[in-house]
Amino acid sequence: MSAHCQLTGAEPGFGNRISHSHRRTSRRFDPNIQHKRYWLPSEGRQVRLTLSARAIKTIDAIGIEAAVARMRARGVKV
Repeated sequence: MSAHCQLTGAEPGFGNRISHSHRRTSRRFDPNIQHKRYWLPSEGRQVRLTLSARAIKTIDAIGIEAAVARMRARGVKV
């Protein structure tokens, strides 16, 4: 599963784990990615999206049609 959000473009960040002795090793901060299906009334079909938890809340606020328009403006295939 790719750790990229289709709406917000959120992707993993990178940093270091720091142990008690202060040794540093590489780690990855993944966004909270979920797969969610939405009904797209304008096209009469369901779309399956890979979204972060924040993007799901955004879709609840602005609606699926506006969210799909934003994704297509970013060049994401829906």
